[in-house]
Amino acid sequence: MSVTEAAEKAAAAGRVEVRDAVGNLLADGDKVTLTKDLEVKGAGQTLKRGTVIRSIRLTGDPQEIDCRHETIKGLVLRAEFVRKL
Repeated sequence: MSVTEAAEKAAAAGRVEVRDAVGNLLADGDKVTLTKDLEVKGAGQTLKRGTVIRSIRLTGDPQEIDCRHETIKGLVLRAEFVRKL
């Protein structure tokens, strides 16, 4: 095994796989849509099913994604409620 292969395996071991509601692998910068209506705590509003969220960022948690909506900054969604476009 070469040094680069070992480095790639170590990086892959530290990387968290995040999957959406139907099992698609998510990555930073992906565009997703909501699969159900979600009440946003602290914002006093509901994001409707079908709302498109652009440019997501993965967190260290395999079930959470960090994203931004036009009206809500610093939004964290559970991956089970989104589907990759």
